[in-house]
Amino acid sequence: MNPIVLQLTTAQISQLVKAYQDFSVPHKDPYKTHFFKVRSTSISVYTTGKVLFQGQEAAVLAKDWQTATNLSARKSKPATKVDQSFTTVGSDEVGNGSYFGGIAVVASFVKPEQHQRLKALGVGDSKTLTDQKILQLAPILEKEIDHQALLLSPQKYNEVVPARYNAVSVKVALHNQAIFLLLKRIERPEQIIIDAFTSDANYHKYLKKESNHFDQAVSLIEKAEGQCLAVAVSSIIARSLFLNQLKELGQKVGYQLPSGAGTTSDKVASQILAAYGQAGLEQTAKLHFKNTEKAAQLLRRS
Repeated sequence: MNPIVLQLTTAQISQLVKAYQDFSVPHKDPYKTHFFKVRSTSISVYTTGKVLFQGQEAAVLAKDWQTATNLSARKSKPATKVDQSFTTVGSDEVGNGSYFGGIAVVASFVKPEQHQRLKALGVGDSKTLTDQKILQLAPILEKEIDHQALLLSPQKYNEVVPARYNAVSVKVALHNQAIFLLLKRIERPEQIIIDAFTSDANYHKYLKKESNHFDQAVSLIEKAEGQCLAVAVSSIIARSLFLNQLKELGQKVGYQLPSGAGTTSDKVASQILAAYGQAGLEQTAKLHFKNTEKAAQLLRRS
């Protein structure tokens, strides 16, 4: 269980942070930018770009990033740019960083001749759009764009994570399945792009465990929704599905469920815990988040 230290690039750190954001833990170390607890292993990201893996699974978790580091050392690749002149399947997910709600994954098929219409509607990076705008746009996009949506409930999420999947592999499974199902209904796209949430090595490692496969290559591109309309469409539809799921779950338990994983989520979770016990959280939240423990602590203090 020797600690492992890697020197990662800014792009690799960005991928690592996205991959483990569900496991983020508060810290007060001024030399750390991020700190994660993945089961029995801690991951510390430092301002210098060094990443420290400590614990029982340090070697396993570091292996994928070591592979990525070695490849980068051999050949430094420029940032990938999306060519929008091709017919494109773009896939994105929403909800993985939120304590309440499940995960929505959408894959969309967009042709170049649809670009003008999408731009006229105001389709773009969903992070720059208000929830109100997203809820207005999504029904239009659902009617006009070929897409495949998958919405994993919190209850199902809690059944498979960590029993069969982890926070990264479950997203690999959902993206793969959404694209697989969409490809059955559309003409063969010229490219398939996923908004990158992990390294290529990590993605393909988990992909091997899936039963459904297709013969086209997939490109994992960072911040793809800001430069690829197919990914942007998927992001908007996925965000709408996630927001509507949060609303429906909230109505069932009688509380307004916040997005994200901050202190507001802790407070609401403690109220649900008091009213319904653990079963209430199993139906509405991702139990492996630290918010579950914090909610229990709040309830004990009250």
